[in-house]
Amino acid sequence: MEYAIIATGGKQYRVRSGDTIEVEKLPGEVGDSIELDDVLLTSLKGKTTIGTPNVSGAKVVAEIAEHGRAPKLTVFRYHNKTRHHVKRGHRQPFTALLIKDIQAGRKRSTRSRKKS
Repeated sequence: MEYAIIATGGKQYRVRSGDTIEVEKLPGEVGDSIELDDVLLTSLKGKTTIGTPNVSGAKVVAEIAEHGRAPKLTVFRYHNKTRHHVKRGHRQPFTALLIKDIQAGRKRSTRSRKKS
């Protein structure tokens, strides 16, 4: 199973090729290609690579599928015995991404270096 864990908008997502995810709103038009470089972990061909904090050279290529707004949330603040209340609504904007490809980072040498 090939997947990656990426970070965008202050959250982390586990993605595979072909997945569609909703993330915090990103700049760009529908149909644009976007590269996400903040890759925390990759698992490709049975080999897992963990970044410190990111996997060097790894990136996830995605296409912007749509922009939208989440369902409305009602925010209600109330102070007891003061006849004070505030009722507001909030709709969070989002961007839906279609994951196209996960590209692996470059390999690091695991040999220990001798000090001369």
